[in-house]
Amino acid sequence: MRKSDSKPRPTFELEQTEIDLLGGPIAGVDEAGRGPWAGPVVAAAVILSPDNLPVGLNDSKVLDAYERAALFDVIQDTADVGIGIADVARIDRDNILHATLAAMREAVSQLNLLPRLALIDGNKVPVLKCEARAIVKGDGKCLSISAASIIAKVTRDRMMAELARECPGYGFERHKGYGTPEHKAALNRLGVTPHHRRSFKPVQLALGLVRA
Repeated sequence: MRKSDSKPRPTFELEQTEIDLLGGPIAGVDEAGRGPWAGPVVAAAVILSPDNLPVGLNDSKVLDAYERAALFDVIQDTADVGIGIADVARIDRDNILHATLAAMREAVSQLNLLPRLALIDGNKVPVLKCEARAIVKGDGKCLSISAASIIAKVTRDRMMAELARECPGYGFERHKGYGTPEHKAALNRLGVTPHHRRSFKPVQLALGLVRA
């Protein structure tokens, strides 16, 4: 059994209830890349069409790369999509939480329509020009958030593949900047790149700024 089949799939029930009660549009918002040692954090906002919901949407973490790529194209073709990016400089300056919220705010601002309500994955909400509601583990509950999780994940993965070509030897195309043994070994062997988050302790260790 695939892990994507082992738990309930996200639905459009919450969004439809909100639309029926107070109207729409309703956006789902999620991010990718809070935990890695390198690369940006990417957020996405998605307003799905209730009359044209993509088939197969799920939390990006339970889909494989092929499924995510296929759904990425379908979402782009059928929904209103906004993307926000917080680079490493912003992460190091503002901290990862505030950088993530800023990326979410940018993603919502990039939508063609201002949503009436933004459903945010997690337990924190950015300051927006619309109502916002946090949904813990929302990427596994709400279709709009699961769509946003796919857009954010695929966008960031492709950015990390580009960084891999710019900085060969680190394995960015495989671990996407996360703290794997391969990444740690590359840091020790090759040193820190401009794309590493100097506010993160493993990078500070590699720079000799702190002790283990």
